[in-house]
Amino acid sequence: MTKHSRIALVTGASSGIGQATATQLAQAGYKVYGTSRRGAQPGQHAFEMLALDVTRDASVEAAVQQLMQREGRLDLLVNNAGFGVAPAGAEESSIEQAQAIFDTNFFGLVRMTRAVLPHMRRQGGGRIVNIGSVLGFLPMPYMALYSATKHAVAGYSEALDHELRTQGIRVSVVEPAYINTPFDANLVQPDAVLDVYGTVRAGVEKRVKEVLVGADGPEVVAEVVLRAATAEHPKLHYTPGLASRMRMLRRFAPASVLDAGVRKDLRLEA
Repeated sequence: MTKHSRIALVTGASSGIGQATATQLAQAGYKVYGTSRRGAQPGQHAFEMLALDVTRDASVEAAVQQLMQREGRLDLLVNNAGFGVAPAGAEESSIEQAQAIFDTNFFGLVRMTRAVLPHMRRQGGGRIVNIGSVLGFLPMPYMALYSATKHAVAGYSEALDHELRTQGIRVSVVEPAYINTPFDANLVQPDAVLDVYGTVRAGVEKRVKEVLVGADGPEVVAEVVLRAATAEHPKLHYTPGLASRMRMLRRFAPASVLDAGVRKDLRLEA
């Protein structure tokens, strides 16, 4: 396959996992279009950037249309755009904040998928790789809303893959654990703070920062995305690095052991 014969679109590619993934794909021979809400100046990245806001239907349609006009096809969509709320009690986020995180992390992914599927069907195939999280299959106290969006991503991905296989389109979800990226430095603060959660909120936030210091970098996830995108028989779930052990724990450990492990790791009272 000749260089740049495959076209990839990566959302949220201005930093972190998205940037690492777009760079890895470009090095592997894809012609890559990354996206961010503000786009980017030419030469800032090893790939072209498009302005795209995954929460706006018109923006999604315009970016996909722009890519199709240039390239005529799309072989790979990586849905990575997303944000999280800093560790906090679930009730410390308003309904508006809950809706906002779902609008980006889940409905943004749905918008992108709906926009590209007609083109992939017409060309007879394609790949979609969704960036999920271990929090899509493990409980994470004080990050309930983010966890809920990643559970939604996992469920959507599984169902969608079954729907699209006969059309030559495969869907995978990559579910990393802690990854040291700017994402974690830019978490949105809860907008309905309650004093009752103050002490435990601070404790969980401190623990998460401690873990992130020694966490894998985004390149670990990017390598797995490339593997999912190019596998002859792609798996539905990929768990990079530490996440693979966490999935094994979820699958085989008794519920009581998992429950105790979660609380011990976050230094919560039993």
